[in-house]
Amino acid sequence: MGLHSIEGLIMYRFFVDSSHIEGKEIYIDGKDHNHIKNVLRLKEGEELSVMVEGREEEYRCEIASFEDKRVRLKLRFIKEDKLELPCRIYLFQGLPKSDKMEFIIQKAVELGVYEIIPVSMKRSVVKLEGRKKDSKVLRYNSISEAAAKQSKRAVIPRVRDIMTFKEALEYCEAESIKVRLLPYELHDNKSFRETRSRLEGIDKNSSIAVFIGPEGGFDDKEAELSKSYGFEEITLGKRILRTETAGMTILSWFVYLMEE
Repeated sequence: MGLHSIEGLIMYRFFVDSSHIEGKEIYIDGKDHNHIKNVLRLKEGEELSVMVEGREEEYRCEIASFEDKRVRLKLRFIKEDKLELPCRIYLFQGLPKSDKMEFIIQKAVELGVYEIIPVSMKRSVVKLEGRKKDSKVLRYNSISEAAAKQSKRAVIPRVRDIMTFKEALEYCEAESIKVRLLPYELHDNKSFRETRSRLEGIDKNSSIAVFIGPEGGFDDKEAELSKSYGFEEITLGKRILRTETAGMTILSWFVYLMEE
């Protein structure tokens, strides 16, 4: 569930499966049914926003009735907006310390990322394994879903299972990601003009992989290995950015360059 302000009112947003739309009637069930009825305490006649993941259309509905295990909505009208960036940005984030990953996921989703891949790198302090790893990934996807609803996304970006650096590079190959960027503080040519020109030249319909190092940055061997997979080193400027800032910086640039 998410909410946003429309014409001074608070509008709650929910995602449903396409099978829950029957003509001008839409149904919400499961945990969202309970949330609408018992937490938000919404009443018949109140308005909701509904979306089907992956579609651009926003269904504006009013609550028609509360049934045993679902809420029945009546469709008022359909609003069509281009909510997603034309490019698909894959953020490969080196595992950071503490709860920074949760913050990174939330902000990356708000900025339009397509998919997030946590990567265990040589200089990652945090090492997650077994059940702890699985529970973290579940938590990460829950945060992504909440952020997607809050920011009016048409999709819920998936947070993949934690990968090693080599596995992440191979994933780029498997997904045939066209543009591959590695912001690197030891980039040979630190000209920001070069980076700006490279980003401005990217086709808007491209798939883009961005690797961000953990707090300690990339290991030299990781940077070298990435080149063999077609990654280009770029600079994010003359100042050293924290890992939680670096990804947000380049995503913000892509919003500026790609938003239609």
